[in-house]
Amino acid sequence: MLTLVTVSVFLSVMLLVYGLSYALQGRLAVQQRLDYYGTKTTNAAPAPEGNLYERLLRPLVRHTAQFAASRTPQKSKDRLRQQLIMAGSPGGLQAAEFIAIKILLAFGGFAAGILLPIPILYGIIAPMVLYIFPDFYLRRRVARRQKEIALAVPDMLDLLTVSVEAGLGFDSAIAKVVEKSQGALAEEFQRMLQEIRIGRPRRDALRSLSQRTGVDYLQELVAAIIQADQLGVSIGRVLRIQSTEIRRKRRQRAEEAAMKAPIKMLFPLVLFVFPSLFIVLLGPALMRFMDAF
Repeated sequence: MLTLVTVSVFLSVMLLVYGLSYALQGRLAVQQRLDYYGTKTTNAAPAPEGNLYERLLRPLVRHTAQFAASRTPQKSKDRLRQQLIMAGSPGGLQAAEFIAIKILLAFGGFAAGILLPIPILYGIIAPMVLYIFPDFYLRRRVARRQKEIALAVPDMLDLLTVSVEAGLGFDSAIAKVVEKSQGALAEEFQRMLQEIRIGRPRRDALRSLSQRTGVDYLQELVAAIIQADQLGVSIGRVLRIQSTEIRRKRRQRAEEAAMKAPIKMLFPLVLFVFPSLFIVLLGPALMRFMDAF
């Protein structure tokens, strides 16, 4: 036990010294470049040093990411990269950096389990929980973002339909809708417009939009728009049909969720409501019955 505590303290001190030296080395390099170009820093306002994450933890995460990237299968990294994109790229994290955060959290939980006077079982469970928690957070973020996009699709599709039928082109109509809207779907349409403006074909930009979101409503809409573009069908008519179809599917899903509600309510009723109800109704009668006999 003493050996483990010694090793953990040594590793923690080593990581702290390494992070501080990295941050100090970066500041010295910046100062040398300023001196080389003749900038006088004596009368200038002091440059912001950044927060603790940027000065200490970010370099540690970056180096751990390099170690994790070389030992993680490419298929796992591609799947994690797709999940990060569908989650909206939280914090601008790459797949290797996300894996590095999981490793550092697990190591922190292991070190805390050794240094703190807690049972060995919790010292084993804590690293496992901390390692799995980022995946759970990422899945929740993906689901919440997909739900937000799915709820915003019909209204934004109506605005897009009205704009196209008013005489605007498809790209101009999307730009007008993005200008009047906010949220995750508007951000995705804005990114699609940027891809089109830098020369990417509209079909590829639409397919990329469908892959980034993973929402079935958008996948069907993108497939219909691409097919209409290939066949020369009026996009306004296609958008009107898709808007009606999406609202019909939303109504069906709402009815399906309403039918599942009684079954989901059964377990809380049996476990929590019925026992309390039986105690209130049958308790006095049971006490009288026991007194009588």
